[in-house]
Amino acid sequence: EEESEEEPKLKYERLSNGVTEILQKDAAGCMTVHDKFLALGTHYGKVYLLDVQGNITQKFDVSPVKINQISLDESGEHMGVCSEDGKVQVFGLYSGEEFHETFDCPIKIIAVNPHFVRSSSKQFVTGGKKLLLFERSWMSRWKSCVLHEGEGNIRSVKWRGHLIAWANNMGVKIFDVTSKQRITNVPRDDISLRPDMYPCSLCWKDSVTLIIGWGTSVKICSVKERHASEMRDLPSRYVEIVSQFETEFYISGLAPLCDQLVVLSYVKEVSEKTEREYCARPRLDIIQPLPETCEEISSDALTVRGFQENECRDYHLEYSEGESLFYIVSPRDVVVAKERDQDDHIDWLLEKKKYEEALMAAEISQKNIKRHKILDIGLAYINHLVERGEYDIAARKCQKILGKNAALWEYEVYKFKEIGQLKAISPYLPRGDPVLKPLIYEMILHEFLESDYEGFATLIREWPGNLYNNSVIVQAVRDHLKKDSQNRTLLRTLAELYTYDKNYGNALEIYLTLRHKDVFQLIHKHNLFSSIKDKIVLLMDFDSEKAVDMLLDNEDKISIKKVVEELEDRPELQHVYLHKLFKRDHHKGQRYHEKQISLYAEYDRPNLLPFLRDSTHCPLEKALEICQQRNFVEETVYLLSRMGNSRSALKMIMEELHDVDKAIEFAKEQDDGELWEDLILYSIDKPPFITGLLNNIGTHVDPILLIHRIKEGMEIPNLRDSLVKILQDYNLQILLREGCKKILVADSLSLLKKMHRTQMKGVLVDEENICESCLSPILPSDAAKPFSVVAFHCRHMFHKECLPAPSVNSPAQFCNICSAKHRGPGSAILEMKK
Repeated sequence: EEESEEEPKLKYERLSNGVTEILQKDAAGCMTVHDKFLALGTHYGKVYLLDVQGNITQKFDVSPVKINQISLDESGEHMGVCSEDGKVQVFGLYSGEEFHETFDCPIKIIAVNPHFVRSSSKQFVTGGKKLLLFERSWMSRWKSCVLHEGEGNIRSVKWRGHLIAWANNMGVKIFDVTSKQRITNVPRDDISLRPDMYPCSLCWKDSVTLIIGWGTSVKICSVKERHASEMRDLPSRYVEIVSQFETEFYISGLAPLCDQLVVLSYVKEVSEKTEREYCARPRLDIIQPLPETCEEISSDALTVRGFQENECRDYHLEYSEGESLFYIVSPRDVVVAKERDQDDHIDWLLEKKKYEEALMAAEISQKNIKRHKILDIGLAYINHLVERGEYDIAARKCQKILGKNAALWEYEVYKFKEIGQLKAISPYLPRGDPVLKPLIYEMILHEFLESDYEGFATLIREWPGNLYNNSVIVQAVRDHLKKDSQNRTLLRTLAELYTYDKNYGNALEIYLTLRHKDVFQLIHKHNLFSSIKDKIVLLMDFDSEKAVDMLLDNEDKISIKKVVEELEDRPELQHVYLHKLFKRDHHKGQRYHEKQISLYAEYDRPNLLPFLRDSTHCPLEKALEICQQRNFVEETVYLLSRMGNSRSALKMIMEELHDVDKAIEFAKEQDDGELWEDLILYSIDKPPFITGLLNNIGTHVDPILLIHRIKEGMEIPNLRDSLVKILQDYNLQILLREGCKKILVADSLSLLKKMHRTQMKGVLVDEENICESCLSPILPSDAAKPFSVVAFHCRHMFHKECLPAPSVNSPAQFCNICSAKHRGPGSAILEMKK
């Protein structure tokens, strides 16, 4: 069958053990099912009670002819049996109760009240040519009443709750035992079919839903209560057909399955060779009823024994409501159909090689599966992927399936080795929990070392060094380097292995040889400064910036003196180091400042002048000598000015640089009148210089001094503009002075007014004040006596007689105390007399 075949909904098995033995000598005529046991009636008049495995638990010899039907109550304690010879028996399986009756016609059906054991009337119905209701009356006598007759043999009956449904040749009727009313008649659709050959199949889905299957027609009927306003003379209940549809084949039995139906169908097909009809295998279909049609969910053809000889009436479908078990009964065989569980679903997926789905289903339902183990499914999935050549997927699945089982991991690794796919499984090997034997990891590393240096290097980086024997791998790498000594990948990997082995010296040497970026990290991480004292040049050649930063950050481990000595033969590197040192601290390397003058002059002139400006330790004479030898004008100018020879410096600017702006700037910095005089004298015969001076000296030197010295007739570029600028600058200065004067006058006036207001205020004089000269109270104790007091604005007070007499030249009086402390004069503000 095709891989796309849908999964079956049911699984099947024959009911064997005692049933096999029975059907070898006899044939099954009917069967009924209880949750606890089965009851099988045969063509030879025997009734067998069986357990669910088909073992015989009891046997009853009821009649010498075929048993037509067996009925059980809900408790399973009472059983009714009817046979072809007209015998009817109702008896207790565990009690002495018994009813016997023999009719003069075959009794086709019997139905015991489902509540027989609880009912006082002990009702049951039988059907032959008429439908009789038996019930036990007063004094334990049985009486019967006819429920229906006159429409042919009664061939099927089902009792549920208070409703009895039966079928005769004309249709299906329903009787309400409580109201003792017949509430409906559902006519037969296809009257051309013989009712004895194609009997009606009835089943109650629940207490108010009846399913009718007859010929190829299915009807689902719902029993409903009639509204009180509609009663009149009608029964209190009525039946509504909620769904009706046709099937492809003849119906032999019906059973409910949730909201779906299980249908046993009798199939006839036409032979292609003889063009004659023959009996084919019966079908068990699961269908979804719709209002006017149905949808087929699944369909299975059943190979029952002797199906070629069976007719539609020979098949029966019985079911156990509690466990969703369906029994297909035929004369020579009993087949049990049951819903497939999760184990069956997994079986089907494995059969179809849908391993991933099977694994997922097992994981979701691991509490419910009984026959399968997730690990076994997973291993089968891995094997399947390997067989298909999907090695990477198989290896990836190992992580999830094998989990922490080290033994299984090792077994799978050897399997991958046998097929030459160790590389495929290497990325997924466990590295922590669990840890496999070192041999496993070494085996994979050797595989990569033989064929893939990059892959080998990746594993060494990713795998912790404790997974394998490091010395074994180191030796293997060294053996390969003998053949290819310059292989950078192997050298880098060997350095990493040395690092794992704490052999940092060898690792550092390889990293430096390779100029590897991790060399500085290695030095810092493992404090290898003692190992690099003789490798400073190599480090500087590799990355001078990082090397210098590292050396300066670790001066306590490698001294400045040691670094300078190591770099003695490489002055350009020495300069890089000393320059960075100077940038960090102007004083730390002061002993090397003299050396640095030459280094800056040789390798880094742009930074020479900043160095000369910032350094306080370099010898100026030596610096001047070097700069003059190399004709470094700017540096020489700076040194001359710093040494106090400003006139020579200015002369060099004018003669060597010919830069009037720079000369003017220099003169401004020195702020020396003689320099301005020299500058004017030098510039007086050079028109461009005169223009520069006119434009810039306005605020430092009186421009008239320069203008008077200009020779008549000398052509000076942009003279007019320069003079205009001088005038504008002068006007601006005048404006600024006038503005300042106005501000000063306004402020002075404001302060004067404030002082006047303050001096106009009175001064309090009381008994607590004293004369600052004689230190006696300022006011006399006798207020009647005349007195004279002088109070100054500084709040000092004196008796008038205690103050010195004013002189002729200076008639104003001043406070003696404030005058002595130079606080400024204060004139008397108040003279009190009495």
